[in-house]
Amino acid sequence: MTILQAIVLGLVQGLTEFLPVSSSGHLILARAIMGISDEAAATGAYLMLDVLLHVGTLLAVIVVFWKDWWEILKNPFKSKTLGLLFLASLPTLAVVVLFNDFVEQFFTGWFLGVSFLITAVFLLIAEAVSHSRKLKAEQPGIKHALIMGFMQALAILPGVSRSGSTLTGGLASGLNRKSAAKFAFMMSAPAILGSLLYEGKNAIEEGSLSQLALVPTIVGVAVAAISGYLAIRFMLKLINKASLNWFSLYLAILGFVILCLQLGGCTALPAFQLPTM
Repeated sequence: MTILQAIVLGLVQGLTEFLPVSSSGHLILARAIMGISDEAAATGAYLMLDVLLHVGTLLAVIVVFWKDWWEILKNPFKSKTLGLLFLASLPTLAVVVLFNDFVEQFFTGWFLGVSFLITAVFLLIAEAVSHSRKLKAEQPGIKHALIMGFMQALAILPGVSRSGSTLTGGLASGLNRKSAAKFAFMMSAPAILGSLLYEGKNAIEEGSLSQLALVPTIVGVAVAAISGYLAIRFMLKLINKASLNWFSLYLAILGFVILCLQLGGCTALPAFQLPTM
Protein backbone atom coordinates (compact mmCIF):
# COMPACT_ATOMS: atom_id res chain seq x y z
CA MET A 1 0.00 0.00 0.00
CA THR A 2 1.32 3.43 -0.96
CA ILE A 3 1.03 6.63 1.07
CA LEU A 4 -1.42 8.02 -1.51
CA GLN A 5 -3.65 4.96 -1.14
CA ALA A 6 -3.50 5.33 2.63
CA ILE A 7 -4.52 9.00 2.39
CA VAL A 8 -7.49 8.13 0.17
CA LEU A 9 -8.64 5.28 2.43
CA GLY A 10 -8.19 7.43 5.55
CA LEU A 11 -10.18 10.27 4.00
CA VAL A 12 -12.96 7.92 2.90
CA GLN A 13 -13.12 6.33 6.35
CA GLY A 14 -13.11 9.61 8.24
CA LEU A 15 -15.77 11.33 6.17
CA THR A 16 -18.14 8.40 5.70
CA GLU A 17 -18.01 7.03 9.25
CA PHE A 18 -20.12 9.93 10.52
CA LEU A 19 -22.03 10.84 7.39
CA PRO A 20 -24.90 8.32 7.13
CA VAL A 21 -23.56 6.63 3.99
CA SER A 22 -21.46 3.67 5.33
CA SER A 23 -17.71 3.83 5.74
CA SER A 24 -17.25 0.07 5.21
CA GLY A 25 -19.14 0.19 1.93
CA HIS A 26 -17.21 3.19 0.65
CA LEU A 27 -13.90 1.60 1.67
CA ILE A 28 -14.77 -1.40 -0.51
CA LEU A 29 -15.55 0.97 -3.38
CA ALA A 30 -12.36 2.97 -2.84
CA ARG A 31 -10.24 -0.17 -2.91
CA ALA A 32 -11.98 -1.35 -6.09
CA ILE A 33 -11.39 2.02 -7.80
CA MET A 34 -7.71 1.96 -6.80
CA GLY A 35 -7.34 -1.55 -8.19
CA ILE A 36 -6.79 -3.35 -4.89
CA SER A 37 -7.98 -6.89 -5.56
CA ASP A 38 -10.59 -8.74 -3.51
CA GLU A 39 -7.93 -11.26 -2.52
CA ALA A 40 -5.63 -8.54 -1.20
CA ALA A 41 -8.48 -6.78 0.59
CA ALA A 42 -9.44 -10.04 2.32
CA THR A 43 -5.98 -10.56 3.83
CA GLY A 44 -5.37 -10.08 7.52
CA ALA A 45 -3.23 -7.00 6.83
CA TYR A 46 -6.01 -5.11 5.06
CA LEU A 47 -8.61 -6.21 7.60
CA MET A 48 -6.37 -4.89 10.34
CA LEU A 49 -5.83 -1.68 8.39
CA ASP A 50 -9.61 -1.16 8.26
CA VAL A 51 -9.75 -1.52 12.04
CA LEU A 52 -6.89 0.94 12.54
CA LEU A 53 -8.59 3.46 10.25
CA HIS A 54 -11.64 3.11 12.47
CA VAL A 55 -9.37 3.81 15.45
CA GLY A 56 -8.54 7.10 13.73
CA THR A 57 -12.23 8.01 13.74
CA LEU A 58 -12.44 6.85 17.36
CA LEU A 59 -9.87 9.51 18.20
CA ALA A 60 -12.17 12.06 16.56
CA VAL A 61 -15.09 10.90 18.73
CA ILE A 62 -12.93 11.22 21.85
CA VAL A 63 -11.82 14.75 20.95
CA VAL A 64 -15.25 16.08 19.98
CA PHE A 65 -17.01 14.63 23.02
CA TRP A 66 -14.11 14.86 25.46
CA LYS A 67 -16.25 16.48 28.17
CA ASP A 68 -18.69 13.56 28.09
CA TRP A 69 -15.87 11.00 28.23
CA TRP A 70 -14.24 12.89 31.10
CA GLU A 71 -17.48 12.79 33.07
CA ILE A 72 -17.66 9.05 32.47
CA LEU A 73 -14.06 8.50 33.56
CA LYS A 74 -14.48 10.55 36.73
CA ASN A 75 -17.15 8.21 38.04
CA PRO A 76 -17.70 5.25 35.68
CA PHE A 77 -19.78 3.19 38.12
CA LYS A 78 -22.38 5.94 38.46
CA SER A 79 -22.34 7.06 34.82
CA LYS A 80 -25.73 6.67 33.15
CA THR A 81 -24.15 7.29 29.74
CA LEU A 82 -21.64 4.45 30.19
CA GLY A 83 -24.42 2.08 31.17
CA LEU A 84 -26.47 3.05 28.12
CA LEU A 85 -23.46 2.62 25.81
CA PHE A 86 -22.86 -0.84 27.28
CA LEU A 87 -26.53 -1.73 26.81
CA ALA A 88 -26.51 -0.46 23.24
CA SER A 89 -23.47 -2.64 22.45
CA LEU A 90 -25.08 -5.92 23.53
CA PRO A 91 -27.10 -6.64 20.34
CA THR A 92 -24.01 -6.30 18.15
CA LEU A 93 -22.00 -8.47 20.52
CA ALA A 94 -24.72 -11.13 20.39
CA VAL A 95 -24.74 -11.14 16.58
CA VAL A 96 -20.94 -11.44 16.41
CA VAL A 97 -20.85 -14.31 18.93
CA LEU A 98 -23.81 -16.26 17.55
CA PHE A 99 -23.67 -15.58 13.80
CA ASN A 100 -20.08 -14.56 13.06
CA ASP A 101 -19.42 -17.27 10.43
CA PHE A 102 -22.60 -16.32 8.54
CA VAL A 103 -21.95 -12.57 8.76
CA GLU A 104 -18.36 -12.90 7.53
CA GLN A 105 -19.67 -14.04 4.13
CA PHE A 106 -20.94 -10.51 3.52
CA PHE A 107 -17.51 -8.93 3.97
CA THR A 108 -16.46 -9.85 0.46
CA GLY A 109 -18.70 -7.00 -0.64
CA TRP A 110 -21.12 -9.06 -2.74
CA PHE A 111 -24.08 -7.55 -0.83
CA LEU A 112 -22.83 -3.99 -1.32
CA GLY A 113 -25.47 -2.66 -3.71
CA VAL A 114 -28.34 -4.04 -1.64
CA SER A 115 -26.77 -2.71 1.56
CA PHE A 116 -26.66 0.84 0.20
CA LEU A 117 -30.33 0.52 -0.77
CA ILE A 118 -31.19 -0.70 2.75
CA THR A 119 -29.48 2.35 4.25
CA ALA A 120 -31.38 4.60 1.82
CA VAL A 121 -34.65 3.17 3.15
CA PHE A 122 -33.50 3.63 6.76
CA LEU A 123 -32.78 7.31 6.12
CA LEU A 124 -36.18 7.84 4.51
CA ILE A 125 -37.74 6.36 7.65
CA ALA A 126 -35.53 8.50 9.89
CA GLU A 127 -36.53 11.70 8.10
CA ALA A 128 -40.21 10.78 8.22
CA VAL A 129 -40.32 9.89 11.93
CA SER A 130 -38.27 12.92 12.90
CA HIS A 131 -41.23 15.09 11.92
CA SER A 132 -43.96 12.79 13.22
CA ARG A 133 -43.95 14.08 16.81
CA LYS A 134 -43.52 17.55 18.21
CA LEU A 135 -42.16 16.47 21.60
CA LYS A 136 -38.80 14.69 21.44
CA ALA A 137 -36.62 13.39 24.27
CA GLU A 138 -33.43 15.38 24.79
CA GLN A 139 -31.53 12.63 26.63
CA PRO A 140 -31.29 8.94 25.69
CA GLY A 141 -32.77 6.31 27.99
CA ILE A 142 -32.92 2.52 28.12
CA LYS A 143 -35.52 2.28 25.34
CA HIS A 144 -33.49 4.49 23.02
CA ALA A 145 -30.25 2.63 23.75
CA LEU A 146 -31.80 -0.78 23.05
CA ILE A 147 -33.45 0.25 19.80
CA MET A 148 -30.32 2.02 18.59
CA GLY A 149 -28.30 -1.03 19.64
CA PHE A 150 -30.44 -3.36 17.54
CA MET A 151 -30.07 -1.02 14.59
CA GLN A 152 -26.31 -0.97 15.08
CA ALA A 153 -26.28 -4.77 14.91
CA LEU A 154 -27.80 -4.55 11.41
CA ALA A 155 -24.94 -2.27 10.38
CA ILE A 156 -22.44 -5.10 10.70
CA LEU A 157 -23.17 -5.70 7.02
CA PRO A 158 -20.78 -3.68 4.81
CA GLY A 159 -22.72 -0.93 3.07
CA VAL A 160 -25.32 -0.59 5.81
CA SER A 161 -24.36 2.65 7.53
CA ARG A 162 -23.78 2.36 11.27
CA SER A 163 -24.43 6.05 11.87
CA GLY A 164 -27.44 6.00 9.55
CA SER A 165 -28.91 2.91 11.20
CA THR A 166 -28.42 4.10 14.77
CA LEU A 167 -29.69 7.56 13.88
CA THR A 168 -32.82 5.95 12.48
CA GLY A 169 -33.22 3.94 15.68
CA GLY A 170 -32.77 7.02 17.83
CA LEU A 171 -35.32 9.08 15.93
CA ALA A 172 -37.80 6.20 15.74
CA SER A 173 -37.54 5.69 19.51
CA GLY A 174 -38.35 9.34 20.21
CA LEU A 175 -35.02 11.14 20.57
CA ASN A 176 -34.58 14.55 19.00
CA ARG A 177 -32.24 14.77 16.02
CA LYS A 178 -29.21 16.27 17.78
CA SER A 179 -29.37 13.88 20.77
CA ALA A 180 -29.82 10.88 18.47
CA ALA A 181 -26.81 11.94 16.39
CA LYS A 182 -24.60 12.51 19.43
CA PHE A 183 -25.43 9.17 21.04
CA ALA A 184 -25.05 7.41 17.67
CA PHE A 185 -21.55 8.85 17.30
CA MET A 186 -20.59 7.93 20.87
CA MET A 187 -21.87 4.38 20.27
CA SER A 188 -19.09 3.93 17.74
CA ALA A 189 -16.46 3.94 20.52
CA PRO A 190 -17.24 0.53 22.12
CA ALA A 191 -17.89 -0.97 18.67
CA ILE A 192 -14.48 0.14 17.39
CA LEU A 193 -12.70 -0.95 20.57
CA GLY A 194 -14.32 -4.38 20.38
CA SER A 195 -13.35 -4.75 16.74
CA LEU A 196 -9.79 -3.64 17.53
CA LEU A 197 -9.43 -6.29 20.22
CA TYR A 198 -10.93 -9.05 18.05
CA GLU A 199 -9.06 -8.27 14.83
CA GLY A 200 -5.90 -7.36 16.75
CA LYS A 201 -5.87 -10.78 18.38
CA ASN A 202 -6.32 -12.46 15.00
CA ALA A 203 -3.63 -10.27 13.42
CA ILE A 204 -1.12 -11.16 16.13
CA GLU A 205 -1.90 -14.87 15.85
CA GLU A 206 -1.65 -14.83 12.05
CA GLY A 207 1.35 -12.51 11.87
CA SER A 208 -0.58 -9.95 9.80
CA LEU A 209 0.74 -6.94 11.70
CA SER A 210 4.17 -7.42 10.16
CA GLN A 211 2.61 -7.05 6.70
CA LEU A 212 1.39 -3.51 7.40
CA ALA A 213 3.55 -0.72 6.02
CA LEU A 214 4.27 1.52 9.02
CA VAL A 215 4.37 4.99 7.42
CA PRO A 216 1.30 4.60 5.16
CA THR A 217 -0.65 3.12 8.07
CA ILE A 218 0.19 6.03 10.37
CA VAL A 219 -0.68 8.52 7.62
CA GLY A 220 -3.99 6.77 6.94
CA VAL A 221 -4.97 6.75 10.62
CA ALA A 222 -4.06 10.45 10.99
CA VAL A 223 -6.11 11.41 7.92
CA ALA A 224 -9.06 9.35 9.22
CA ALA A 225 -8.87 11.14 12.58
CA ILE A 226 -8.76 14.65 11.09
CA SER A 227 -11.45 14.06 8.47
CA GLY A 228 -13.57 12.22 11.05
CA TYR A 229 -13.38 15.22 13.39
CA LEU A 230 -14.54 17.51 10.59
CA ALA A 231 -17.34 15.11 9.63
CA ILE A 232 -18.69 14.96 13.20
CA ARG A 233 -18.69 18.74 13.51
CA PHE A 234 -20.38 19.02 10.13
CA MET A 235 -23.13 16.51 10.98
CA LEU A 236 -23.85 18.03 14.39
CA LYS A 237 -24.43 21.41 12.69
CA LEU A 238 -26.30 19.90 9.76
CA ILE A 239 -28.58 17.47 11.58
CA ASN A 240 -31.24 20.01 12.56
CA LYS A 241 -31.17 21.89 9.27
CA ALA A 242 -30.82 19.49 6.36
CA SER A 243 -33.05 16.66 5.20
CA LEU A 244 -31.69 13.13 5.43
CA ASN A 245 -33.54 12.46 2.18
CA TRP A 246 -30.58 13.88 0.24
CA PHE A 247 -28.30 11.21 1.70
CA SER A 248 -31.01 8.65 0.97
CA LEU A 249 -31.21 9.75 -2.66
CA TYR A 250 -27.43 9.51 -3.05
CA LEU A 251 -27.37 5.99 -1.58
CA ALA A 252 -30.37 4.87 -3.64
CA ILE A 253 -28.66 5.92 -6.87
CA LEU A 254 -25.31 4.47 -5.79
CA GLY A 255 -26.86 1.21 -4.61
CA PHE A 256 -28.89 0.79 -7.81
CA VAL A 257 -25.85 1.43 -10.03
CA ILE A 258 -23.64 -0.94 -8.05
CA LEU A 259 -26.27 -3.70 -8.02
CA CYS A 260 -26.72 -3.37 -11.79
CA LEU A 261 -22.95 -3.57 -12.29
CA GLN A 262 -22.72 -6.60 -10.02
CA LEU A 263 -25.54 -8.42 -11.78
CA GLY A 264 -24.03 -7.40 -15.10
CA GLY A 265 -20.77 -9.16 -14.27
CA CYS A 266 -18.52 -6.14 -13.66
CA THR A 267 -15.19 -7.67 -12.63
CA ALA A 268 -14.12 -4.58 -10.65
CA LEU A 269 -16.81 -5.33 -8.05
CA PRO A 270 -17.51 -8.48 -6.03
CA ALA A 271 -20.10 -10.64 -7.78
CA PHE A 272 -23.59 -10.80 -6.27
CA GLN A 273 -24.26 -14.23 -4.78
CA LEU A 274 -26.48 -15.77 -2.16
CA PRO A 275 -24.92 -16.61 1.23
CA THR A 276 -24.83 -20.12 2.69
CA MET A 277 -25.86 -21.03 6.20
